[in-house]
Amino acid sequence: MKKITDDQLKKITDQQQQLSRLLNNIGVLEIQKHNIASEVKILSGDIEQTKKELEEEYGSVNINLETGEITPIEESNE
Repeated sequence: MKKITDDQLKKITDQQQQLSRLLNNIGVLEIQKHNIASEVKILSGDIEQTKKELEEEYGSVNINLETGEITPIEESNE
């Protein structure tokens, strides 16, 4: 029976192992991506709740995130 050389066999087995590692890494990254997306969704909900609370207390205002100063949002009559 014919065989490939040992060097050829090593080359293709190394390539297959590398491919398996990379595919595994993609799977891990997809799980991390999903987890981060879930955290973003939760935080976005928290932000919206905070906005509602601030609007109930101060009305429609802009908030300077550096100083905490608020300015009323002027409604346009267009």
